[in-house]
This record gives sequence, C-alpha cells and structure tokens, in this order.
Amino acid sequence: MLSKHWLVANPAPQAHLKKYKGIGPILAQVLYNRGLTDPGDAYVFLTAEGGDSFDPFKMSDMPAAVQRVKTAIRKQELIIIYGDFDADGATSTALLMTVLTCLGAKVQPYIPHRVDEGYGLNLDALRKIYSMGAQLIITVDCGIRSVEEVHAWQKVGKRDIIVTDHHSIGPELPPAFAVVNPKRDEAPVETMLAGVGVAFKFAQAIVRACNTEGRRSPLRTAAQDINVEDLLDLVAIGTVADLVPLDKTENRLLVRRGLNVLNHARRPGVRALMEVAGIAPGQVDAMSIGFGLGPRINAAGRLESAMLSYELLYTNDTARAQSLAARLQELNEKRQDLTREAQEIVRVDLAERDEGDVPLIFASHDGFQHGIVGLVAGRLTEEYYRPAVVMRIGEEESNASCRSIPQFDITHALDQCADLLVRHGGHAQAAGFTVLNDNIDALRDRLTGIAADSLHGQELRPTIEIDANLDIHQLSEELVEEMKMLQPTGNDNPAPLFMTSNAFITEWKPVGRDERHLKLKLSRAGQPPLDAIGFNLGDWAGRLPERVDVAYELEINEWNGRRSLQLNLKDIRPAGATGK
Repeated sequence: MLSKHWLVANPAPQAHLKKYKGIGPILAQVLYNRGLTDPGDAYVFLTAEGGDSFDPFKMSDMPAAVQRVKTAIRKQELIIIYGDFDADGATSTALLMTVLTCLGAKVQPYIPHRVDEGYGLNLDALRKIYSMGAQLIITVDCGIRSVEEVHAWQKVGKRDIIVTDHHSIGPELPPAFAVVNPKRDEAPVETMLAGVGVAFKFAQAIVRACNTEGRRSPLRTAAQDINVEDLLDLVAIGTVADLVPLDKTENRLLVRRGLNVLNHARRPGVRALMEVAGIAPGQVDAMSIGFGLGPRINAAGRLESAMLSYELLYTNDTARAQSLAARLQELNEKRQDLTREAQEIVRVDLAERDEGDVPLIFASHDGFQHGIVGLVAGRLTEEYYRPAVVMRIGEEESNASCRSIPQFDITHALDQCADLLVRHGGHAQAAGFTVLNDNIDALRDRLTGIAADSLHGQELRPTIEIDANLDIHQLSEELVEEMKMLQPTGNDNPAPLFMTSNAFITEWKPVGRDERHLKLKLSRAGQPPLDAIGFNLGDWAGRLPERVDVAYELEINEWNGRRSLQLNLKDIRPAGATGK
C-alpha cells in the first residue's frame, strides 16, 4: 500500500466556532473544513430544511418528453424502459416501471446483458425491441452518447426515443425526440444528479402533469394514487451506489428523504436484501447502501443479468424477493473472489515487468470476467494511485473499464482517442469503452502518452484529509451520534476523518481471509482499551511500534446485541512521523 500524505485541517478560530449555536466544537470544526462557514448554510446542510427541490420542468426537453409519454399512455403504445446494468440503472428502471404501470401504460423493461450487448443502446437490442412492436423507448442512465443507435431507430419511422441520462455529454447530442440530461442545463437544475435522480425528476414531472388533467381524465385519477415520496428508497440506493456528490443540495435532499423510506423497508425486495446483508430496518445509512445493498445489486449485472436486480426491486411478492436476494448474495460472494484473483494477476504481471511506476496501468486478459474489470481497476487505482484501465479481451473487440485519480480526467483522455474506439463514455474518474482488438496497442500507447504528459512533475500519492487531531479521551458514543448529523455522507461529503497522535497499542492481531485486516486495542487511562479495526492494513502486523498515530472514522460496532465504540482505521504511521 502506498504511503499516504496526511493533511490535517487548520483549527478554526475560536471566535468563529462560537457562531455555531447548539453545535459542539468538533462538529463545528468539521463544518468549517467543508466550507460551511455561515451558520445559516450549515443549518440547511445539517437539517436539509430550507433547501428547495428544483422544478423538473426547468430541465431541457422535459415538457416535450412528458407530453410524449402521456400520448403513449393514452394510445396504449408499447413503451420500453431501457436501463443500464448497474445499481443506478436497475433502480431507475424499477422506478419508471412503477410509475408508468400505475398510470396504466403498456410498458416493459429492457436491460442489456453486460457481456453479450455491452453498455447503452445497441443495434441488436433495438432490432429485438422493434420486433416487439414498441413505439417508444425511454432510456434511463444511458443513451447520451448513443448517437448512431438513436439515429438508426429514428430511421425506422414514427418510433421515438426519449433519452434520460446523467453521464457526460459528447460532442453531439443523440437525435432523440427528447434528451433529458441535467448536464445540458444550468442553475437551478442540479447538474450532478445520478441516473435515478434524473428518472425521479422525470417521474415527478409526469405525475404532476397528469394531475393537471381534467377531473374525469383516467390519467388524473391514476396519478392521484401515486405518492412519489414512496419512490425515494430507490433514489437513495441508486444515488449513493453511483458515487455522485452528496454535498449538493438536491442529492442530499433526495438521499436524506430516501433513507427515511428505506428504513421502513416496505418494498419486499429491499427488505429481503437488507436481511441477507445483515442490515436491520432503522439502521440503514449511506454506508449501508455503499457497502451492503449497492454491491449486491451490482453483482447481478456483473456476473449474470441485471434483470435479477430489477425484478428484486420491482416485485411485490415476498417469497420471490427472498429467493432473488439469496441469489444476489451468492453472486456477490463470487464477485469478491473473482475480483481478488484478477487483482493478483495484474499485480504479479506489473511486478514481473517492473511497471509499478508507470503513468497509467493498462492491463488486459482474456480470462477476466467482464463484470469485474471495473472493480479491479478501482482496486489498482487505490493500490498504485495511478489511472487504471482493465480490459477483457474478446474475439474481435474488447471491453474495458477505467478508474482514475483526481489529477487525471479519464473520460477527457478517451475523447482524445475516439478515433480508435468503437464507443466510450463515463465520468472524470470512472469510464468504459469498447475497442477493436487491432487498435489495442495503439490505444495503450496513446493513453499512456496522454497520462505521462498530464501527470508529469506531479507527486502522485494519495492524500487523506483529516478533520481534527483528537485526544483519545475525547472519543465517545455521544460524538458518534453528533457526527450523524452530517449524513448522508459519501462522495464529496466524506464521513469525518480524525487522527489521534501517540496512541499506545496494548494488543494487535491480523484477522480475516489471508489475514488482510488488522485489529488493535489502544490504551485509555482509567478506561478499558479502545477497539480499532483496519481493513486491508494487515501488512502492518509484526512491524507495529508501541506507539502510533492513527487516522480513522469513529463508529459504533454492534455485535450480538452489544454496542461498543470503535475506530475504523484508514491509515497508521509511527508516532510523530510525517509518513510511513
């Protein structure tokens, strides 16, 4: 594991901290670190009160898209909801299917197979959908770069596509009937919504428009039975799982309200998934989604079919939900094993070729499972702190996933290689592409060159940003409860990270599979030792000094009905050191 740079926030002026009425000094410091220096802004951030959700009709093409859907429902045209195969796409598909079904639409879901069809719209799928007699396709969480595919569908005749997506927009918009993507817009629209967030705004607009129909309209009658708030459990899952920023007002509002719905676990599939993940109703937070629910939902699309996850989220049958949740649990365990095996293959290959310090890791193998290449890329980026491309070699063309570091926009780099690619798309730090095998070598050389030029002269090692240096006696369950006011935490709103200097280790032991993790007990004068767990820090076993500085998130560990304070370690260094 690479040595990390510890960046400790400067203490806020005491006079400034006193402005935060009713807030403890540690929480006030954390808010100050996040730029919330105005107490009014901090109050809105903490309570999600006073922040208004933006009007969905402010989004480009929304009025036309809503009107087209209403026409399709009235005429009983077959509508296909075309989703992506990750948690964001599955939740988006289930959400729109729920709303349109309630409105009396003739509607069916379609999620492409990751290996057989790949990401986004594809011509084979469109031929299949055409043969079904579909008159309207609505994409969710995909389609913004499918210019050729949308054009091909439009050529068929009076058959329309509405694209709803949140991914980066390419040089040309697809020639769809309507393109609803917040990245086309400016304030007050939240541009960083997840795909399910866009689907939710679309659903809001459809229901609102139907409620304005004449009093005898069947659409109005049906819309009055829809409570869009009940859909927010799906929005919370997809938003957190897709790693969109949670410092943004709209995303925070949606996830915060969604967690309230999730914790009631009314949806059979959500309840069954919580059971296999060991998450109790009432205990769901953003971390539960990110490490519990999200990976299991994603596992279906990675190794089998994302339609399993869609069905789990959509079904009202408790027995069916339990069966599907059990299957997702099996797939998730298999996914974990395959990811570890593939990561080790790349690690050994890099060591043999002495390529641990390249500007960009480009790994390919015909034995990689296509569904886990993104996870492997993410692990490699974390381990080596370099952009990583991991590719599964196919017969004529190959598919890859990319993960990157803040200093390098991987999608922008792929844009500069568009002439070598069949298709590509994504975000600044996560993307994917398809390439003809004849172009792989040229692509590797060009991407490596772009990375070398962009990253030249920069010190590339991960930085952990620490909110405050706390004495071990300041740590308490009450402090954990106060920090929960920052929920939902996640991308761009991380959980508070603290450090404690010169901590004395009373016990240590490696734990977990292959002893990859580390358990510690830290001395507290006049109190029992404090437990600490360090995931993937097992390499410290056997070389720990007596006294260390520890960086951690503070949490409550619940086991067999007992609660205890615990440090979730993010890094360790010898006491007083400036690095490892």
